[in-house]
Amino acid sequence: QVQLVESGGGLVQAGGSLRLSCTASGRIFSINAMGWYRQAPGKQRELVATISSGGTTNYADSVKGRLTISRDNARNTVSLQMNSLKPEDTAVYYCYWNVREHYWSQFSDYWGQGTQVTVSS
Repeated sequence: QVQLVESGGGLVQAGGSLRLSCTASGRIFSINAMGWYRQAPGKQRELVATISSGGTTNYADSVKGRLTISRDNARNTVSLQMNSLKPEDTAVYYCYWNVREHYWSQFSDYWGQGTQVTVSS
């Protein structure tokens, strides 16, 4: 079973920065993609950024130019550098990994527990 542990959330003023990290443990045979989603109160969970096994990144229009996703394969970690934060970035942020645990298994999604990011105006 793959487990994801997130860190780095908190309270920051508008215009400030935070860095989220998500580290995986457990058996991982191969990784398809990793990413971050967020869910604000009263809203549906939405995609923030993804990064493929080949390093291709994809961002929501609302965060382009401000948030940067990166991965450290050696440390089994995916990070989200968040700059120029806005109050509308306030949400619970969830990391997810799409991985195979064994060569014979299919790719499955795994989710972190979520970390709160609050941006004050």
